[in-house]
Amino acid sequence: MSWIAPTEPLQLVKFRLVGDLFAIGAARYAMFQDLFPFRFHVDAATVAAIGLWSLALYLGFSPVSDWVIHQLERWFNYAERSLYTSQDEFEKTKAARESQNAFYASLFSIVPFLITGGLLNYGVELSLGRSWALSVGMIVCLGAGVYELGRRAGQHDES
Repeated sequence: MSWIAPTEPLQLVKFRLVGDLFAIGAARYAMFQDLFPFRFHVDAATVAAIGLWSLALYLGFSPVSDWVIHQLERWFNYAERSLYTSQDEFEKTKAARESQNAFYASLFSIVPFLITGGLLNYGVELSLGRSWALSVGMIVCLGAGVYELGRRAGQHDES
């Protein structure tokens, strides 16, 4: 067995790999842009601010988010029940389906908060300007996190 010495230094190979990965990512982005007949720009700061607002709403209104999860879980279970014709077949796989529906409900429960967070972020951008949107989102997210920690500690002390 012979050992072949590399013809290029290791640093150059590493940069070539990173460049190739960047080219693949750019090609995928270009393919995504070619899907639509128009161009749209997604600002990273806006996406981050909407995410922070959504997290703040999700934490600040956690009883509402729990209610949304419960309602979505009920609806998923009801909708899936209509797909089965046999009661025996339905009962056989009930536990697995209900846990899967609970997972999907927890994933989809963020959608109303994302929409509301986007609207609130848009309102902050209109009123205070674009530079304040991310800052206010961070402040509100920190405040909602502290509120949720205090709320849970209060519930723990009561029980």
